[in-house]
Amino acid sequence: MSTTEGLAALVRQPDFDPTEREAVFRLQGLDVSYAGSPAVGDVTMEVHASLVTALIGPSGCGKTTILRCLNRMNDLVAGARVGGRVLYHGQDLYGTGVDPVEVRRRIGMVFQKPNPFPKSIYDNIAFGLKVHGLKDDLDGRVEHALRQAALWDEVKTRLKKSALGLSGGQQQRLCIARALAVEPDVVLMDEPASALDPISTSRIEELLHDLKREYTIVIVTHNMQQAARVADMTAFFSVETGEDGDKRRGILVEYDRTATIFTRPSDKRTEDYVTGRFG
Repeated sequence: MSTTEGLAALVRQPDFDPTEREAVFRLQGLDVSYAGSPAVGDVTMEVHASLVTALIGPSGCGKTTILRCLNRMNDLVAGARVGGRVLYHGQDLYGTGVDPVEVRRRIGMVFQKPNPFPKSIYDNIAFGLKVHGLKDDLDGRVEHALRQAALWDEVKTRLKKSALGLSGGQQQRLCIARALAVEPDVVLMDEPASALDPISTSRIEELLHDLKREYTIVIVTHNMQQAARVADMTAFFSVETGEDGDKRRGILVEYDRTATIFTRPSDKRTEDYVTGRFG
């Protein structure tokens, strides 16, 4: 079986038309640089509601940079400059008067390595709720978030125990629960399973299929099989080098339904990447 055939067998065939779904994000000519060095340039694409959208491509192509633009995490990076527009439900996230703290509440982030607070399991979830003033029925909100992350049954008898005592996979699901607790609209995930064992990875992937019923999800992954298994839409990024051979920046090569990206890509660069010929 060829690489393409193997990936095609993993893809869940879509039963949706993305054009019929609301565009939660519209990226228009997005450019990002760090300390004057280009990181990614001229990215134009839409992210649609209640789908899992995967960003794939070789290291250094700007996947995580794009992800961090969606909730203004790049604001926290010294020397970062964001150009173009990032529209969220039609509003420019980088427009005057937009509160980045509120942006990050509505657009949550789960990072590559589990990063639970050195607090109890309960307090990991309750902390964000208290910060955002969501203090009514705190116990119920904590339980609901843990249930959403498929973790409640595993931790309900030890909520007051340290979160650091959980396994790696449980810690990552706790971090997902922490992001969900504050009632976001979108969940961003930066390689959420790259540090996990295969069983924990499988649980995270199944969780994604459940969560997209309520949330829009954008995930960065280096794992082609994972993208084929979990994503409805896939964007392939690559790297281009300037004429002087020095400046490199990430570019969006192709964006389509996952089934199309992995079985009938329109760009030779996409085909070469998903079949393992480069990257």
